[in-house]
Amino acid sequence: MTNITLVLGDITQQDTDAVVNAANSSLLGGGGVDGAIHRRGGSDILDECRALRASHYGKGLPAGQAVATTAGRLPARWVIHTVGPVHSTSEDRSATLASCFRESLRVADELGARTVAFPAISTGVYRWPLDDAARIALEAVRAADTSVTEVRFVLFDQAAYDTFEAALRLRD
Repeated sequence: MTNITLVLGDITQQDTDAVVNAANSSLLGGGGVDGAIHRRGGSDILDECRALRASHYGKGLPAGQAVATTAGRLPARWVIHTVGPVHSTSEDRSATLASCFRESLRVADELGARTVAFPAISTGVYRWPLDDAARIALEAVRAADTSVTEVRFVLFDQAAYDTFEAALRLRD
């Protein structure tokens, strides 16, 4: 069974086997969590992302999929990059958001990772409503068939923490 914990803090400081990067499809860095991971982790992450782009992901990583690289200078061993969907009021993209969590855990299992830190995927510039994102994330992690023993949701601010905490309590 996977233990789910919540932390108010900085995902780049998490001492877990893997941290999940809310990446953009280019895999070449960006803003928010993506930019922070690339800045703190250093050029080794970007070098591996460039290699992935040159080989398997020439058109970028599709939303809902996941791939791993080194964690560079981060305390974690690996970064699992996943691309969340942009929120839409005219199209239900919930399955794609849930896939980010399932696919990240699948990659974690392939790596042998037992502890994984997730951000609130798609809730920044991709504008996913926080309460809905928390529900989808928690449901996807709870339903995943994984060997990961701890999933840590690392929330950047108190509002995100409170929203995830409320969603977690609804299911307990």
